Amino acid sequence: MGADRVFAYGAAAGLLGDLLFGDPRRGHPVAAFGLATGAVERAVWRDHRGWGALHTAVCAGGAVALGAVAARRVRPCPAASFALTAAATWAVVGGTSLAREARSIGRALDAGDVEGARARLPHLCGRDPQALDADGIARAVVESVAENTSDAVVGALVWGAVAGVPGLLGFRAVNTLDAMVGHRSPRYRRFGWAAARLDDVAGWPGARLTAVLAAVAGPDPRGAVRARRADAAAHPSPNAGPVEASFAGALGVRLGGTLSYGGRVEHRPVLNGGGRAVRVGDIERAVRLSRRVSGLALGVTVAGRFLARRVLTKGRL
Repeated sequence: MGADRVFAYGAAAGLLGDLLFGDPRRGHPVAAFGLATGAVERAVWRDHRGWGALHTAVCAGGAVALGAVAARRVRPCPAASFALTAAATWAVVGGTSLAREARSIGRALDAGDVEGARARLPHLCGRDPQALDADGIARAVVESVAENTSDAVVGALVWGAVAGVPGLLGFRAVNTLDAMVGHRSPRYRRFGWAAARLDDVAGWPGARLTAVLAAVAGPDPRGAVRARRADAAAHPSPNAGPVEASFAGALGVRLGGTLSYGGRVEHRPVLNGGGRAVRVGDIERAVRLSRRVSGLALGVTVAGRFLARRVLTKGRL
């Protein structure tokens, strides 16, 4: 079994494992990476971009190296290579946990339990829940589902198709580093700069693929394309912008606007300004769209890997 088939079968098995079992309650590999990253941070932290770059290189590079060593060790055995790819895919994707958290908040809102929804929201995103009413919470959930479809599923599959297990682990390491230190707090404004910029680079292809697939899989393809072209570039994030705009257009809703993070208020541009305000029922619609996008992403990345191999093979002849 060649490397292309190993990735195809392994990634499919890993996504199926995520669909059936979700993330483990205890001992998640990403949590272990977070603990290791925190230990490195305590050893090297300085309020300086250079030390932050060293931290990023050690942590992300270590994840890639671990993946490369593991992949090399099992390469002679196709079954072991398949198992490693499946396990790595299951460990780095988070589509089921994303859907579970979004639906949990949606159920609370449906039941009129706004306080319960506020209590659950930090499990999904970093918004200040006390600053949001029911509609604001619903909008935050839809935006988080859109962005995390790229970060938690599609981006990992893209890098897995490019670089196998090292690509899967490396992408999740970079994404986790950005979540931990890549924000603009006083402690991380300089130290987290390298992690944030590397995450922008690593997330670029997955975000564009997610935006395209949201248009393909959504109920309003033209609306998705129109919203992305009109509004994505105005978003402060180069990767969240295309994804959220495409989801907004596909679902016919209006995203963006005033947000509150850690007591800091941000006035973001409105995405798909011609759409209606988000309602609680749009949470389930966003989750279903996310699921369709994830399934399509598996097919596209597998096909892309086979096609690239064929082109490279012909080029050598």
